[in-house]
Amino acid sequence: MSKAQKVAAVEHLKVELRESEAALLTSFRGLKVAEMTELRRSLAASQTEFKVVKNTLAKIAAKDIGLEDLLPLLEGSTAIAFVKGDPVTAAKGLDEISRKYPALVLKGGVLTGRVLSAERAAALANVAPREVLLAQIAGAFQAPLAKLAALLQAPVRSLGYALGAYRDKVTAGAPATADPAEPASEAAGAPAAEATLAEASPTEASAAPAPAPAAGTEV
Repeated sequence: MSKAQKVAAVEHLKVELRESEAALLTSFRGLKVAEMTELRRSLAASQTEFKVVKNTLAKIAAKDIGLEDLLPLLEGSTAIAFVKGDPVTAAKGLDEISRKYPALVLKGGVLTGRVLSAERAAALANVAPREVLLAQIAGAFQAPLAKLAALLQAPVRSLGYALGAYRDKVTAGAPATADPAEPASEAAGAPAAEATLAEASPTEASAAPAPAPAAGTEV
C-alpha cells in the first residue's frame, strides 16, 4: 500500500468512526470466508458494514480524533462493525453470530464518542430495541395522565350525586301546602321573625319611646 493509499485509508477510518452511530471491534481469527460473508449479510439489516482494518492505520485514525482509549483494543486481528442504524440491533446480530461461530470475539467498541469495554459492548445485545423502549416510555407518560383524568372526574361525579341526593331530600320533606314559588327561606323566616319580636327583653321594650298623649287628654 502506497503512502497516499495509507493516508486515504486513515481519513476514511476517521470519517467512519465519527459518523457511525457505533463501532464494534471484533477479533475474527479462524473465521472462514463463508462465515464472514454470512456475518456481513446478517448485519446489513441493521445498516452495519463489517470491515477488516489494519491496526496501525486504525491507531492513527483513533489518535487523530481523540479516541486514545481505543488503542489497546487494536491488537491482533481486527474487524470493525460500523453501525449506521440501531446499535442494539447490530450488537444482537454480532452476538448471535458469535454464538454460532466462536471464532468471532467482541473486543469492545465506540458509542456516542465513548470507548466501551468488551463487557459493556456485549451488554448492548441485552438492551431492548429502540421501538420497544419508545413504546415503554410512551406508556409511562400515558399512565399518569389517565390516572390524573380519573382523579379530576371522580370528585365532580361525587359532588353531582351529593347535590342530587340533597335536592331529593329537601323536596320530599317540604309541606304539602307550601307554595312552590315561595322560597323556603322566606316561608320559614316570617314565624321566626315574629317569635324574635315577641321574645324581646323587657329592657329593650322599656327603652322604646312612649306614644304621645292624645289631644285634650289630661296628663
